[in-house]
Amino acid sequence: MTRADFDHLWTNARVATFDPRVSAPCGLLEAHAIAVRGENIAAVLPTDSPEVRTFGGPVTDCGGMLVTPGLIDCHTHLVWGGSRAADWEARLAGVPYTEIARRGGGILSTVRATRATSEDDLLKAAVPRLRALVAEGVTCVEIKSGYGLTLEDELKVLRVARRLNHSDPFLHVEVSPTLLAAHAVPPEFAGRADDYVSLICDEMIPATARGLLAEAVDVFCEQIAFTPEQCERIFTAARKHHLVVKGHVEQLSNSGGAALVARCGGWSADHLEHLDSAGVEAMAKAGTVAVLLPGAFYFLREKQKPPVDALRAAGVPVAVASDLNPGTSPFASLRLAMNMACVLYGLTPEEALAGATREAAKALGRADRLGTLAPGKRADFLLWDVSHPAEIVCQLGINPLARRVFRGNKADD
Repeated sequence: MTRADFDHLWTNARVATFDPRVSAPCGLLEAHAIAVRGENIAAVLPTDSPEVRTFGGPVTDCGGMLVTPGLIDCHTHLVWGGSRAADWEARLAGVPYTEIARRGGGILSTVRATRATSEDDLLKAAVPRLRALVAEGVTCVEIKSGYGLTLEDELKVLRVARRLNHSDPFLHVEVSPTLLAAHAVPPEFAGRADDYVSLICDEMIPATARGLLAEAVDVFCEQIAFTPEQCERIFTAARKHHLVVKGHVEQLSNSGGAALVARCGGWSADHLEHLDSAGVEAMAKAGTVAVLLPGAFYFLREKQKPPVDALRAAGVPVAVASDLNPGTSPFASLRLAMNMACVLYGLTPEEALAGATREAAKALGRADRLGTLAPGKRADFLLWDVSHPAEIVCQLGINPLARRVFRGNKADD
């Protein structure tokens, strides 16, 4: 390798590559350097290699800090209007989530507020939430719609998600937008869920595809939302328009949604508290990622945990996400979600970190360019002032992130 092979060198680092080809925990390489060319990683080299010692271009000394891939939050509902604090208060008084939803609270209260909020005001409200994620090291985030539930309002939310890519020159984050029109049956379609599904299939999905406003289509497959048959109709329409599918499934009951997502080639099946062995087997066979959302489990005070041991045994990739939303996981912190995944679900810190990097990249269809530190991957990485990788997950309230690099550039300068 010669001087012309890369533009910048980040040296004297402990590089947690999360590359499965590196056998050490977290794929850790001690005393290594990351060579960057353009927006990508050109090489990961020992610090004492000739290419590092003779490099004559810009060099950043990492001072022995830990370097990890950028964090990826692969499930959020970051754009919304209004507040759901009253829902939380009701739940604390013992009212079940399903009952709150049936009374017109829950998702539908956020729908009313989001419909009444302008696109610009939704953007203003979303920016601080995204900044909070970015401050913890998030370099890629998925943002779902689902609080508009009309053609106009769903597209409005997706436009806000797209605008967040460019709204603040200091955010330096990649957004993956998802259409979640099948989040709830809107009040004007009460008792006519099939008619609303037709609207999603015939109008919302085609308009989203024409406008290049989303990469994927999501559904809430649950007794209080949409049946597996209705979700399959939506998936068929999505695939017809070349959009990938994913699902909120097995959160409150087991309806076979995970197996449906897997059968339709979905990127991920999310929540999964009531996932059964058939669902695990289907996901393993299809390579569908299991996205764990412990924030909602905690906030709703649920008791049924996802079958983590069964997912491990079957070799299902397991990601972790914040599920940032106004009603059931109002936490703009992926590090908190990782901590909860360890404490509540029994993941190891290494599994949680892999779940917010390597496996989260798979859940967003980006494993070819994000999630690990290896030649050819995007140069999105983080410098942490920690002595052990577990500190990133363990110690909250203090942010040990020292520097973000996004697409090869120092994103915090």
